[in-house]
Parts: sequence; C-alpha cells; structure tokens
Amino acid sequence: MERARDLLDHRQIAIYFCAIIAAAAFAWFVPGTSRLEGFINPALALMLYVTFLQVPMAQLRHALGNMRFLSALLIANFVVIPALVAALLQMVPHDPMIRLGVLFVLLTPCIDYVVTFAHLGRADARLLLAATPSLLIVQMLLLPAYLRLFLGADAAGLVAPGPFIHAFVWLIALPLILAALTQYWAGRRPLGTRIANGLGLLPVPATALVLFIVIAAVMPQIGSAIDIALRVIPIYVAFALLAPALGWCVARRFNLQSPAARAVAFSSGTRNSLVVLPLALAVPGAMPILPVVIVTQTLVELVSQLFYVRVMPRLGRG
Repeated sequence: MERARDLLDHRQIAIYFCAIIAAAAFAWFVPGTSRLEGFINPALALMLYVTFLQVPMAQLRHALGNMRFLSALLIANFVVIPALVAALLQMVPHDPMIRLGVLFVLLTPCIDYVVTFAHLGRADARLLLAATPSLLIVQMLLLPAYLRLFLGADAAGLVAPGPFIHAFVWLIALPLILAALTQYWAGRRPLGTRIANGLGLLPVPATALVLFIVIAAVMPQIGSAIDIALRVIPIYVAFALLAPALGWCVARRFNLQSPAARAVAFSSGTRNSLVVLPLALAVPGAMPILPVVIVTQTLVELVSQLFYVRVMPRLGRG
C-alpha cells in the first residue's frame, strides 16, 4: 500500500492533467455538464477529509507550538503575498469581476495538494500538513477584509457571508472532526487501522475528482470568456515566479532550516483555487468570468509545480 501511495504522489501532476483533459472531453461531448456544479462541495469535503486524515492530531498540536514556522508561514501568506498581489493588481484589467476573481484565488493559500508537492520538493511536508487547518481558518477570516481593502465596500459587498459560514462548517469543521474520529478509531481497532490506511491512498484521486468536476462544470462557460483567460495568464505567471521567492526570503529571516523554509516557499506559491471556487460561484453574476479566472490560475499553477519540484530541492543545500 505504501508503494501505491508513493506512485500516486510521484505521478500526481500527470494524473491531474489527465483528469483535466478527460473533463474537457466529457464537457465537449456531453451536454449540460454545468449541472455538475452541485457536486463540487461534496467532492471538496472528501478531498479535505482524506487530506486532514494524514495529519496526526498530536502533530497538529506540535505544529501549532512551532511558533517560528507558523509565524513565517502566516506572515508570508497574509502579509507579504497580499503586498505582492496589490502590486500585480495594477496589471489586471479594470473589470471589477476580473479583479475579484484574481483576488479570490491569489489571496488564499492552498491547503491540499501543496502538501504532496512540498514532499516531492524536499520540503517539510508534515509540518506544512499540520498547519493546513490554521491556513484555511485564517484565510476565511481575512479574505473579506482584503477584498474590502483592495476593491472597496461595494465590491466586497458582493461576497455574502453565508457561503463562508457554509464553507467553514462543511469544508473545515466537519472534515477535521471526521478525520480526528477516524484516527481515534484507527488507534483502537484493527478494522479502523485498515480503513484509515486505505483512505490514505485517496488524496491524489480525490483531488483529481475535484478537478474533473470543476473543469466539466465550468467548461461550457470558458468558450465565451477565453479572452479573459488570456489576459490574466501573465499575472499568474508573474505570481508563480515571485511568490515562492518571497516566501523563501521570509522563512530565512526567521532562521528556519531549509526543509521548513521550502515548505513556506511552496505554500506562498500555491493557491487555494479549488476551495474558493464555490465561494466565487455564490457571487451574483459570477458566470462566466469568475470561474474562468479561477480555473485559469489552477492550470498555470499545475505547470509551475513541475518547475518547483525541480528547483526547490536546490535551495539551501549549502
């Protein structure tokens, strides 16, 4: 089972691109795939549950007690990266909906597949994994404030609090509680151990499932907004190049060891597009611009991960 998990981890980028291609083909040949939008949240909940299941709850307390790492991670993602986004926002077209989509995706650090990419890039993936609930909670709290800061009260008012509360309950609290209960069961019953081990194979397939559903659901809208996707690609490429470098610099200022510093760099460059998409879809008039802007960032990011996992291991080797 360990070999199967390692194989999935090392082939995950290819798996994700296969899921994207399959979803695009499915949307092309099957009408009405936009109705799959209702399955995004359940698939996300599954993905986050199997991701949180990889976090031993004792290590969660340990990670929260590692104040140097947690401080570097939070400052990089919620102070330095927003400053970078503010600079990049000057390159974004002045359409409020395009700007809202860019801010949605670039202000929210990833909490799922970044862990596996960090592991492939010789970062301290366990430390990053244990900090993922904190990252998700903080971004949900700060995102409305950042939207108000960058776009003003009128644009920020488009973001209703209801989807945020719904996302917290169903995408944070419930998967985290279920993961803790599953670990408790696994520690006391052989059947629980076998089930937990089997679920350990699911993070990559669950993420591929989310990508498939997301792409198939929004593909009917992409054709009418392809010009918007082309206009935001340069912003996402610039972010992919600059954000990890800034995260690395912040981590080194905190004197973190190289594996932990790489984890901060990976987190700084990897965004939470899959989780924020349901929040964006709740915005009035979101279709087709917001999903196209967000999904485009996902595609750029998956390509950038190929670069990260080759370059990051070289950082700090001296």
